[in-house]
Amino acid sequence: MNLAAMDPQTYDAQLDAKRIKLEQAFAQFAAPSVEVFASEPAHYRMRAEFRVWHEGDDLYYYMFDKVLNAKVRCDQYLPASTLINQVMLALMAELKPNHSLRHKLFQVDFLSTLSGEILVSLLYHRQLDAQWHSEASALKAKLSQQFNINLIGRARKQKIDLDKDYVVESLEVNGKTLHYKQIENSFTQPNANVAIKMLEWAIDVTQGSQGDLLELYCGNGNFSIALAQNFKRVLATELAKPSVDAAQYNIAANGIENLQIIRMSAEDFSDAMAKKRQFRRLEGIDLDSYVCNTIFVDPPRAGIDPDTLALVQGYERILYISCNPETLKDNLEQLSKTHKISRFALFDQFPYTDHMESGVLLERI
Repeated sequence: MNLAAMDPQTYDAQLDAKRIKLEQAFAQFAAPSVEVFASEPAHYRMRAEFRVWHEGDDLYYYMFDKVLNAKVRCDQYLPASTLINQVMLALMAELKPNHSLRHKLFQVDFLSTLSGEILVSLLYHRQLDAQWHSEASALKAKLSQQFNINLIGRARKQKIDLDKDYVVESLEVNGKTLHYKQIENSFTQPNANVAIKMLEWAIDVTQGSQGDLLELYCGNGNFSIALAQNFKRVLATELAKPSVDAAQYNIAANGIENLQIIRMSAEDFSDAMAKKRQFRRLEGIDLDSYVCNTIFVDPPRAGIDPDTLALVQGYERILYISCNPETLKDNLEQLSKTHKISRFALFDQFPYTDHMESGVLLERI
C-alpha cells in the first residue's frame, strides 16, 4: 500500500489514467467506450486489516508501506469507512490500558456496513482464556453503548464469538433494498458504494433477457439475488461452504424464489454439464430443464480454467466481471473468436492503486 498516493484531490486524474490504460489494453477487441464508475475518494472501504505495534505503554495500528519500505502508524485510515475510523479510536482507547486484551495482540480486522453494523476481530499469538473472555465481554458491552458492534477473538486453532461472526449489509439497488449476510473471513466486495453500481450495471445489461441464467463463482449470492428479477430462473454454483450458507440466508432474507444454489466448483460443474461425471450433489436437480441463454462469471484472479472457458463459450451471452485485467484479456483471446463485446465497464473498487475491476457483456457473433 502506498499511503502517500492517497490524496482525494488527485483522485479524478488517477481514475482517468486507469480508464486510458484499460482502453489501450483491450483495443484489439474493438470494445465500445468504457463506462466508468467512480468511487468515493475517501472512506470507501467497508473492511480493513491492521497490524498492531507494541512500544512500551503505547499501542497502535500500523500498515506496511511498500514504497517507503517501512511500517506507518495508522491512528486513522482515509480509505476505511467513517464507521471503521470511529471504532478504531474508541477500541484503541480501551485496549491500551487493558493487559488481558492487549497481551500478544498482533492484528485487528474490521468489517463494516453501510447499514451501521461493524464486526471486529482481535488476533493473538497466545491462547485466549476465561480472563480474556470476561474482559472482551465487558469491552463489547461498553462499545455497544455507542456502536452496533460484535467482537471475535482469534488465536491458533481457537475462535471465540461473543455474539455472531457476521454482519448484515443493506444495499439500495435501483430503489430496492437488498440484504446480504457477510461472514468474517469470507469474500465480500470491499467498496459498498461501487458494489451497488456494479449490481445496477449488471441488471441494466441483462434487461429483457430470455430464459434462465447460469452463474459460476456466485459467492454469497451477491449478483444472483440482484439479477434474479431479469430471468425466469437462476442456477448458481459456489464451492466455499461459508459463502453457500450465507447465500442461502440471503435468498430467504430477500424473498427470492427462482434461485437455486449448488455447492460445487466451476470445474466440477463443467464436467457435470458435459456429462463427463455424475455428482451426488446434483441428485434431484434436472440440469436439462434449465434453458440458459446467459451465463454470468465472476472468477478469482486466476481467471477461468480451459474446461470452464469452453463451457462459457457455449452460451449466447456472457456477463463477465473481472478483478484481474490480465486474465480477462487472456480469456477474451478465446471468447472473442465467437463473441463480441457489446458493453464494457470499469468499476473503481480500489482507488489509489493499480487494481482495476471491470465488466464485459459479450454476445455471440
